[in-house]
Amino acid sequence: MGAGSAGTAAIHGGRRLLLEVKNLAVAYGGVQAVKGIDFCITRGELVCLIGANGAGKTTTLKALCGLVPTAHGSVHYQQHSITNHPTHEIVRRGMVLVPEGRGIFSRLSVAENLAMGAYTRNDHAAIKSETDYIHSLFPRLYERRHQKAGTLSGGEQQMLALGRAILAKPQLLLLDEPSMGLAPLMVSKIFETIRHIAGQGMTILLVEQNAKLALEISHRGYVMESGLITLHDTASNLSTNPRVRHAYLGE
Repeated sequence: MGAGSAGTAAIHGGRRLLLEVKNLAVAYGGVQAVKGIDFCITRGELVCLIGANGAGKTTTLKALCGLVPTAHGSVHYQQHSITNHPTHEIVRRGMVLVPEGRGIFSRLSVAENLAMGAYTRNDHAAIKSETDYIHSLFPRLYERRHQKAGTLSGGEQQMLALGRAILAKPQLLLLDEPSMGLAPLMVSKIFETIRHIAGQGMTILLVEQNAKLALEISHRGYVMESGLITLHDTASNLSTNPRVRHAYLGE
């Protein structure tokens, strides 16, 4: 299925959209990193965005979150425009990013980092319960709760970044390259957790260079090349697409 080859209703069976992006473009100086893309996500979906380095995937996530300005196009979230809105406002609306490189506060403890995830909330009993849930997902974070986050391994920092994001109670969780730089066992743990929280009903947009893993756990996928979305389809169909298999699955 090529980009734009099927209508939104046909893809989503009439379900209400959580995120709708139309003709989104982002430029750095005179270079257009994202060149007018369309995509959408409905509630409860796990959607992946795959592509090579420099394709524009991270820039797309930053534009959704207001971290970089859009040149043109629109971003609608929960049926309201959030195009170029301030990042803190977007977070309060329930869109939360786990950035590439994790973005943890290295001088704060693990517990303090987790608490930062809930800074927009005041439902203290629920925060305590959900912190316990994070510790059940990642027991190492409980074991190291008093340790400075900067002393954690890369995998532990990724656990912390994911746990912190979950404590923000996202309606839409954006994950940017969660497997980057991690040992295979830790990658398996992180992806097992992503699959688990998606199974609990969380809506996720996953940007990931490891296309095989991303497609294995996703419902649908988009392929991004040189700032454009060139393919979109169900994840299972993309996994068997000869072009995708050759370019991204090493087959």
